[in-house]
Amino acid sequence: MISLAKGQKVDLTKTNPGLTKIMVGLGWDTNKYDGGNEFDLDAVVFLLNAEGKATGDGAFIFYNNKQDPSGSIVLSGDNRSGEGEGDDETIKINLAGVPADVHKIAVCINIHEAAGRNQNFGQVSNAFVRVANDETGEELLRYDLGEDYSIETGIVAAEIYRHSGEWKFNAVGSGFQGGLASLAATYGLNAN
Repeated sequence: MISLAKGQKVDLTKTNPGLTKIMVGLGWDTNKYDGGNEFDLDAVVFLLNAEGKATGDGAFIFYNNKQDPSGSIVLSGDNRSGEGEGDDETIKINLAGVPADVHKIAVCINIHEAAGRNQNFGQVSNAFVRVANDETGEELLRYDLGEDYSIETGIVAAEIYRHSGEWKFNAVGSGFQGGLASLAATYGLNAN
């Protein structure tokens, strides 16, 4: 298993011949917080073309739209607490079935209704993204997001992208503010 640092890129399929089905697990813990509101983090996925823009309406995968039109990218249920060990939410990706116009799969974590609840990633700890072989369960890589965040309400955790006919993983770890709408807008979507 490879442990990655921010900005590191690593091969997925080249070093794991025959790998077609992966499971991306996301996890987090929330620090002691007494704001009286549920602290609900969500996994969100954007399917992007070669220009880094969303490939269409079905390219935004989240709790109200749990899979892409091809059915090759499927989001697990919505975990509203982050309690316990292990993955809080998972994304299953059949790399062989990802439509040809999808060059990049951006995996993000967003705090639901962060502004209204006065929540941010400064109150989140132990956030991670990991990739496992979905057929064997073997963990291939893990990226711990660290504690570098304060006022951000979302994080682009990682990108899984095509490169010379193979799939690679990029540990992005870039925080953003303004909620899902602002993130969607950067990828060319109107999330309202």
